[in-house]
Amino acid sequence: MLDSLLWELLADLPHLHAQTYFKSSLTALSHAMEDLVLMGAESPLVIANFQQERFYRQEIRRYRQIAQRSDQVYVLAAPESESGFAIASEPYETIPLDAQDGLAQEWHLVIVGASYTACLICREQTKVPASIDQGRRFEGIWTFERQVSTQAAQRLLTQIAVRRPELAAKVQQAFQQYHLSPEVVGQDLAAQTVDAQVFGQRLVTYLQASQYRVLKAYRAIAALEHKERLVNSITAAVRCSLEPEAILAMAVQELGRIFTDCRCLLYCCQTGDEWVKVEYEAVPSALPALLGESWPLVENPLIQVAAAQERAIAIVDVVDSPLQNNRNLQVIIQDWQIRAWLLVPIRNQGKLLGMIELHRGKPAVWSENDISLVEAIANQVGVGLTQAHAYADLERLNRQLTTLERTQGNLIAIVGHELRTPLSTIQVFLEGVASEPEMPPEFRQEMLEIALSDAERMRKLIQDFLTLSRLESGQVYGCPEAIPLQEAIEIAIGGFQARNATAPFPAIRVELPSELPLVQADAEGLGEALGKLLENACKFTESNGEIVIQARICDAGAEFDHCLPGQRVGSVWNSRKPDPMLEVIIADTGRGIESEQLETIFNRFYQAEDSLRRTVGGVGLGLAICRQIIVGMGGSIWAESAGKNQGSRFHFTIPIESSQPIQSCVASSR
Repeated sequence: MLDSLLWELLADLPHLHAQTYFKSSLTALSHAMEDLVLMGAESPLVIANFQQERFYRQEIRRYRQIAQRSDQVYVLAAPESESGFAIASEPYETIPLDAQDGLAQEWHLVIVGASYTACLICREQTKVPASIDQGRRFEGIWTFERQVSTQAAQRLLTQIAVRRPELAAKVQQAFQQYHLSPEVVGQDLAAQTVDAQVFGQRLVTYLQASQYRVLKAYRAIAALEHKERLVNSITAAVRCSLEPEAILAMAVQELGRIFTDCRCLLYCCQTGDEWVKVEYEAVPSALPALLGESWPLVENPLIQVAAAQERAIAIVDVVDSPLQNNRNLQVIIQDWQIRAWLLVPIRNQGKLLGMIELHRGKPAVWSENDISLVEAIANQVGVGLTQAHAYADLERLNRQLTTLERTQGNLIAIVGHELRTPLSTIQVFLEGVASEPEMPPEFRQEMLEIALSDAERMRKLIQDFLTLSRLESGQVYGCPEAIPLQEAIEIAIGGFQARNATAPFPAIRVELPSELPLVQADAEGLGEALGKLLENACKFTESNGEIVIQARICDAGAEFDHCLPGQRVGSVWNSRKPDPMLEVIIADTGRGIESEQLETIFNRFYQAEDSLRRTVGGVGLGLAICRQIIVGMGGSIWAESAGKNQGSRFHFTIPIESSQPIQSCVASSR
């Protein structure tokens, strides 16, 4: 077997010198030589060695055309696994090579005609690996010299007859037809008449085509490198930020730099959202801005389709879209001058987090690079938002844990103090009774009353714990009915006065309109809330002070309208505000509330004073119970105060019974 045609020719013909070729150059030379056959009138001998079948498959169309010019065409290649190359029914002869055969490492194209010859014999430099196919290197010769071409043809035909004996007769015919017998090989039988102009034009054409492909590849690589660099920079910025607002602002800014002719929108949304407010936008001067506008989601079928899937939706011209007949979509398109539309959902772990939209004012094709770039940005934004939300959740949990720890500490200190004092009194009384059986009756009666009072104090403390627990689980005060507010206030005042008959407390004055509508509330719960608010007002107001109870009809949200300058509204605990509501105000002239405490006073176990230096008793559950009751009835509760020692005003709202007409209420004193 022939190990290397190149080495044999270089050994037999000393005047030949090998050169280095890249595959792109060999491809151009081969195509130019093949065009000599296709453009000419002769039927030359053509022998081509493609090394591997996959390279031959790229040129199969050309060799079918060459076979129409000549019946002496031979193609050599190492076949792929399970290939039909050896038995291919082509109009030319195919000769399979073993993968380990020396000829499988070479590139041959030999053309022998009556008036011209051409020869390209190269061997691949396997010691110089190439990162791309067109960069593979070969060592070899290229010439129109007849002596070289005929000797190369003679050796290759001999190898063809050995590898496929059934072609021996056809090979012998080629020897005779093209004067390739040993006794005439090497003789100059005819002058060369190669059309140099045609060959040169073809060669330049193929070299230029190859160069264009290289430039195109370079542009693609540059675009890919730009995309990767941009995505990497966005990724780095996103991963470094734990603020969702910063992530979205940075992403839309980068989109605006890349797509300068597009309106770029980026917004957060979830499945089922009806609309969003556009807060992040980059827009060219040719298009109107959407920043601050309400952007409809449910009414836009394109957004609904994009939100339901994970891939982008690219529309070249919305006028030609199947959905363009949708009336809502037509209004959006006309108002905001949208023709080309790209929608990319922002997802992470299968959850919809938002949407990226790109709008163009005229029809335009969205390239694969554009779509993949926006998808890559959307992926990174999704990761960044998830990361930011996770951090925010972690911070919130940490704050809750800190609050819980503080609450537990306060609970232990407050409850210990509140239980120790009455228990000590009861213990002293019992010890006195046991050790002093002859104790004077009047002294015994006084101690008994004190012990009973402290026992009642402990009972109320435990009852408040149980009440708050049941309120938070929704187990009490769940039977609303139409009741008059006046009666509820009178019952609450009467109960309070009965419980504090012997203790001094400030004057309580009620100022209600002459006519008030019935309220929809749980009677027991409303009485409990009024009683707790009265107790709280009396606890922090001197006996020479005053407490005033008022009521008025107000619209939803009106609880913010009456704040004086410098005052701060505290917690509004419920967003359900039926229209209209009845507002109740309990004002006192007591010690007041600092502005930073207006919200926290409604927390469980909150104490305005340090647990070791308190001047008033209690565990801080009264206002927390009021909040649970009022919110449970559909109302809101909040506090106002001008500051320390300037009194306080507690407001709460409850729904008005809906079947009755609402009349104007004129305030009057009772």
